[in-house]
Amino acid sequence: MTIAKMSWFPQYRSSKFRHVYGKAASKENCYDGVPITQSVHDNHFCAVNPHFIAVVTECAGGGAFLVIPVNQSGKLDPHYPRICGHKGNVLDIKWNPFDDFVIASCSEDATVKIWNIPQHLLTKNITEAEKELLGHSRRVGLIEWHPTASHILFSTGYDYKIMIWNLDTKESVIQAPVKTISFHTDVILSMSFNTDGSLVATACRDKKIRIIDPRTGVLLQEANNKSHRVNKVLFLGNMKKLLSTGTSRWNNRQIALWDQSDLSVPLLEEDVDGSSGLLFPFYDSDTHMLYVLGKGDGNIRYYEVSTEKPYLHYLMEYRSFLPQKGIGVMPKRGLDVSSCEIFRFYKLIPAKNLIEPVSMIVPRRSESYQEDIYPLTAGAQPALTAREWLSGANKGPVLMSLRPGSVISNSLPPFLEKEGPLEATEPVGYPGKAPKPPESLSRIPEKWGYRKDEEKRQERTPVGLSNGFNVFECPPPKTENELLQMFYRQQEEIRRLREVLIQRDVQIKQLELEIKNRRMDSGRF
Repeated sequence: MTIAKMSWFPQYRSSKFRHVYGKAASKENCYDGVPITQSVHDNHFCAVNPHFIAVVTECAGGGAFLVIPVNQSGKLDPHYPRICGHKGNVLDIKWNPFDDFVIASCSEDATVKIWNIPQHLLTKNITEAEKELLGHSRRVGLIEWHPTASHILFSTGYDYKIMIWNLDTKESVIQAPVKTISFHTDVILSMSFNTDGSLVATACRDKKIRIIDPRTGVLLQEANNKSHRVNKVLFLGNMKKLLSTGTSRWNNRQIALWDQSDLSVPLLEEDVDGSSGLLFPFYDSDTHMLYVLGKGDGNIRYYEVSTEKPYLHYLMEYRSFLPQKGIGVMPKRGLDVSSCEIFRFYKLIPAKNLIEPVSMIVPRRSESYQEDIYPLTAGAQPALTAREWLSGANKGPVLMSLRPGSVISNSLPPFLEKEGPLEATEPVGYPGKAPKPPESLSRIPEKWGYRKDEEKRQERTPVGLSNGFNVFECPPPKTENELLQMFYRQQEEIRRLREVLIQRDVQIKQLELEIKNRRMDSGRF
């Protein structure tokens, strides 16, 4: 009697993100008493970086937004200072990805403005912008910073034009963009860049998706699918795919996946539900996870994206009874890696005048750093200058490690000198790991990575240089603002020196441990 062997195939996928769950912040860690805008414009109305939360607010006689320090949770002062230089409602705000103290805003007054946020707390309303961009003939509804090149900003308005601005200029009022793309036939609802910023995808109210070369203005691909009316579009990192959200011909909310090189037919169309609110998609290229939130919903659906069919794998849904009007997302460098947090949303809840952080967490028993869920990620250092990008160069983002103790932590304030980019930072060593090779003993930790001691000696600056600020050549501060700036420069240098000392202590302990181990080994023989 023979027993037939049966092969068994599991009905589930193996995934480290299968059990990701959403966790809302406690009441004391929320931001209460925030007068959130009542505008019906379909935007996020919120922008977040590791230092600040910016949120569009209600304001009589013009447009305004608030900038709240991330660590200043709790009840907001009703007289909290605002950024209020626009003459019309503010429609979109975006932080500079390479400078946590610079934010762009656009408005119904047909202008785009660039603001410098003081490093200390706001003490009064800010009405004077650092730069003003004049070029659109109608209200400006959407702005996006270039993902890898510094000082490059994209704006689009109700004049159906995309304008590309170079902010690397001394002029405070810029009246001419470096490039204008003007072949769209209706309002542009969404813009998204690929990883190196060489392509931009747009979703238009004429129901078409377009892929454009932004520097030449050439239309590369166009999709007009009658079964999918698109609202938002998103590049999926380096996967050569696009994702769009919209509605089906039966008015169901829908997700569609497209091949970047062929937009004739979607690879996948999936109905979400029959609600009417707009769907906002967010993609994390480090974990290949897609988050979908509906305007007016309280829920967050999340999926895992793969390169092979069926491409989209539903994981779970975070549920809440508090509907969001807008949403902000914390960059990866601002997450709490000690609690295995892989994404963080900031939900705008106008019914309660509340901003509620929601963390997406991978459940892990170990309290040590989880290398597999935190690969090298895009840092706060640009890969290209504006001139290099405009001349045709393409580079992916400068990468950084999220390991606690790594050299890069946040972008620098506006008045600090930024040092040259490296491809990736190296994490600080820990006792118990293999020692570094002898060459590493002559390397000095820098803000953006490591450099050899010999190279450092060749470029050593004269005594008295403090973060690129020569205290002997520059006159003493005359105003309170100049005094504050000098104080913050010195504070930053003290912090950097402490980092160097800490890393030197770690290296000394490693060497002492290695010497001890070698002596013990030689004693045995």
